[in-house]
Amino acid sequence: MLLADYVHPFVYRTGFPQGVPDVDLVLAAGDLPGYYLEYLATKLPVPVLYVPGNHENEYVNEGDGRIPARGVTNIHGRVVTVAGLRIAGWGGVPRYRADGEGQYTDFQARVGLGLLALRARRGVDILLTHAPPTGPHAGTDYAHRGCAAIQTFMDRRHPKLVVHGHIHEYEGKKLSYQDQSSGAEVMNAYGYHIVDI
Repeated sequence: MLLADYVHPFVYRTGFPQGVPDVDLVLAAGDLPGYYLEYLATKLPVPVLYVPGNHENEYVNEGDGRIPARGVTNIHGRVVTVAGLRIAGWGGVPRYRADGEGQYTDFQARVGLGLLALRARRGVDILLTHAPPTGPHAGTDYAHRGCAAIQTFMDRRHPKLVVHGHIHEYEGKKLSYQDQSSGAEVMNAYGYHIVDI
């Protein structure tokens, strides 16, 4: 199950997961509130992996502070093996304003994703990101442009699937496309989707 950017009413409802095929893994591509991530972890007896988005909302309130969502795993900057799949994660988006959360400079992206590529030197099956790579899923405005360092990672490590968020339905982009240089299928996880890997 892929999710991003939107608390979908079909998922966040009484009776969930009725009507949903069995899933082995949940991949959340950012900008989902902590309560929703915890909800998924309690409703589905499978691993829930996520990367943070650019709104820093993956936390839950507890007492006088905020804590990371429980029962889920943040894989930003990591490579993990779950459900027989090697999955790399990179959260956030390219910087588009000086004081924004979950944003990185081009230099930080090149270094961070370069280190992630070293950790993934044996390859990965899936790359989970918040920002899209450059290409057809990049947004039309500056805040939603693609990330060149993600594309470089794809070209170096050739994941079978790249899952991203950040690009909302109003952009009118196709759900997925085949990246020519890396061979990866690139999917926008906005809302929720069930896919076979």
